[in-house]
Amino acid sequence: MVVEIKVPSPGESISEVEIGKWLVPDGTTVRKEQELAEVESDKATLSLIATASGLLQILAREGERVNVGSVACTIDTEKGTSQPEVKPVTTTPKLQVQPQKSVIESDSKKVVIPQSTLVQNEEEIVLKMTPTAKAVMEQANLSVEEVLEGIRRINRKDMEQIVASHANTVVPALEVRRDEERVSMTPLRRKLSQRLVAVKNETAMLTTFNEVDMSAIVELRNRYQKAFTEKNGFKLGFNAFFAKAVSTALTQHPSVNSMIDGEEIVTPKYHDIGIAVSSPKGLMVPVIRNVETLSVAQIEGAIKELAEKARDKRLTVQEMTGGTFTITNGGVFGSMMSTPIINPPQSAILGLHAIKDRPVAIEGTVQIRPMMYLALSYDHRIIDGKDSVGFLVKIKDLIENPTRLIFNGKDAAELLLGL
Repeated sequence: MVVEIKVPSPGESISEVEIGKWLVPDGTTVRKEQELAEVESDKATLSLIATASGLLQILAREGERVNVGSVACTIDTEKGTSQPEVKPVTTTPKLQVQPQKSVIESDSKKVVIPQSTLVQNEEEIVLKMTPTAKAVMEQANLSVEEVLEGIRRINRKDMEQIVASHANTVVPALEVRRDEERVSMTPLRRKLSQRLVAVKNETAMLTTFNEVDMSAIVELRNRYQKAFTEKNGFKLGFNAFFAKAVSTALTQHPSVNSMIDGEEIVTPKYHDIGIAVSSPKGLMVPVIRNVETLSVAQIEGAIKELAEKARDKRLTVQEMTGGTFTITNGGVFGSMMSTPIINPPQSAILGLHAIKDRPVAIEGTVQIRPMMYLALSYDHRIIDGKDSVGFLVKIKDLIENPTRLIFNGKDAAELLLGL
């Protein structure tokens, strides 16, 4: 029976996709549930999965644009499923006895290796021996065969030393090359480039900056990392704290969570925060839903799960759409400062950067603290400077005083006094 494997749909609005890369060659025997190819659209990269085992026949070439629902390949379930019997092949080479053809040289004298010495597919082995080495051998009453037995196994270090001693010391002339490589942009990259240009042209984007002392978060993370990992099965990062802080700050500055829809301003009461993660296909932004209802541990678990899906190319369109705010962390790549670009239709994005020890003034003294620059890019059409600056100052305050994340941004003493 021949089974047709059809192109999956990345989303309702997409009718055409591109065959990115076949992971198995044509004519290969595949198994059920095996990943066959990558299918790319302007929203996501999907996998083409075998629904049966059998012989694969590819119908759509790499780079070819095909309609959703069209047949990309077929699998003949009656072919290739039975494997021929394979006889085990020994990899041990045949040892041959070479009668008195191997010699040891010592001061231009040749020492004959006994007939019983086994050599491997060689007509002659010549072993050079210094007079002192020969004397040590004779003093220890060792035979040539016993010496060879002791040195028969050559390890990697020995071989590297031999190669280095015989290496050509002449440095070859550098070859001047001016090659170029041209590859087609993927649908996802094309769509991304269009959206980035549109943001610059269609929004009044500004960026405001601040810096945050990470001492409290670093100390908290280090103190409880072991217990947190043992309880949850994954490590505690920094993004979860910032996501929680963003959600708290959005409650006090709802305009930062807003977006323009025609001539209306829409302000969701929920906080669906996108976390930018690096993947083989580029930067992906999966969304964590209702962050305002989640604990730091739950946020961290969601980040870990979505990041793994992004790296494994298993993110769905639904997991990457509908965000109200985005966090991007260029610090993991060493970035000290940047102006992140808004992810439309959102109106703001928070950029995190590398944590560096820097001298700062603390109560009249200079101290070395782990500091991070924060950058908030926002659409000035609907977010005023007061809200943008106040939002970023609130993030700074919450990260520097993380216990306030428990009390919706307030200090415990303020709640105690009813302030």
